[in-house]
Amino acid sequence: MAGQDPTLSMNHPFYDVARHGILQVAGDDRQGRRIFTFSCCRLPPSHQLNHQRLLEYLKYTLDQHVENDYTIVYFHYGLSSQNKPSLGWLQNAYKEFDRKYKKNLKALYVVHPTNFIKALWNIFKPLISHKFGKKVTYCSTLRELQEHLQCDQLLIPPEVVRYDEKLQNLHKGQLPPPTKTPPPRPPLPTQQFGVSLQYLKDKNQGELIPPVLRWTVTYLREKGLRTEGLFRRSASAQTVRQVQRLYDQGKPVNFDDYGDMHVPAVILKTFLRELPQPLLTFQAYEQILGITSVESSLRVTHCRLILQSLPEHNYTVLRYLMGFLHEVSQESISNKMTSSNLACVFGLNLIWPSQGVASLSALVPLNLFTELLIEYYDKVFSTQEAPGEHTQNTVEVEQAGPVTRGFTQTGTPRASPYLPRLRVP
Repeated sequence: MAGQDPTLSMNHPFYDVARHGILQVAGDDRQGRRIFTFSCCRLPPSHQLNHQRLLEYLKYTLDQHVENDYTIVYFHYGLSSQNKPSLGWLQNAYKEFDRKYKKNLKALYVVHPTNFIKALWNIFKPLISHKFGKKVTYCSTLRELQEHLQCDQLLIPPEVVRYDEKLQNLHKGQLPPPTKTPPPRPPLPTQQFGVSLQYLKDKNQGELIPPVLRWTVTYLREKGLRTEGLFRRSASAQTVRQVQRLYDQGKPVNFDDYGDMHVPAVILKTFLRELPQPLLTFQAYEQILGITSVESSLRVTHCRLILQSLPEHNYTVLRYLMGFLHEVSQESISNKMTSSNLACVFGLNLIWPSQGVASLSALVPLNLFTELLIEYYDKVFSTQEAPGEHTQNTVEVEQAGPVTRGFTQTGTPRASPYLPRLRVP
């Protein structure tokens, strides 16, 4: 992982924070003072990082050096609304770093400062001593930083270097060089969001249905099927991040504690949206876009053909999810969520292009395909043929009969009452 110390052990007391490489020890400055670098571009999204743990890790690391003079280089590039700590956290952090930390901090270099930093400085100015304020130096470029420190010894993230080059090129009137995506960070063993289905299967004793999906579906099936606007209404962003953080840390979540049925609904959608590859896979994207050109009476059959090309794991998870959404649609008199309404909500959470974002014109076929999966769940998923196998039977719509709806908590099929036959569009 870029930025991570290769010698970092998983037994480190703050491995969950240290693995991101946010704080690094980077040698000594020209006065022999130990240098620390803090890189905002290494901060993961807020729901993936416990900021209280981050504060404790910073103190833990600095405690080993603050008895001597030291320097901090703060790389501001990469701080965004997705990973930015709250103002309350910043204020608390300033209070936590008492005199023993501030006394021996001899220089703080803020690299690539923005108007946000300057505004933040004005907010905290009444709390910051004049003596401490004199230790702060703004550096608009790495070249300016080089005037104070030997940059070649600093662990400067590649993203920061590329951003600095972009600024210089813009200043010279040149086009910036193409950017490269940094390598992904290794997930925690308990990570639930932003990891592949295979990763979740490997970490959960071969369980095919991802834990977050199973937990949210089970809860909503028992308590939320008749909630008006289910999946359409939002929930508190702060609460959603908190629940994500708990799940990613392997801690239990009791949705009753939140008193809002839309929290588990939003968590389910977020889980799907943060999969590295969409549940319906990138490979199926173009096929799905063609659904509108298929004759209405053949569309369900066409859906089944597309699903036969899915990996078996994806197919199993999709069948589990669609069975549940079909149940939700059957309660539309109460929850107002018809298969069409659900499709508008879930379409882009199930499939998106490998490059860029889906165009407005793509929404019609994507939502139509999703609606067919929900509305005609019993027919689309009634085949006994394994995904990836194509026989003559795959183009025949099976006659109505006993179907499965949902799974047990072990991921095995669970029989459900007979569903009424639906007219194929």
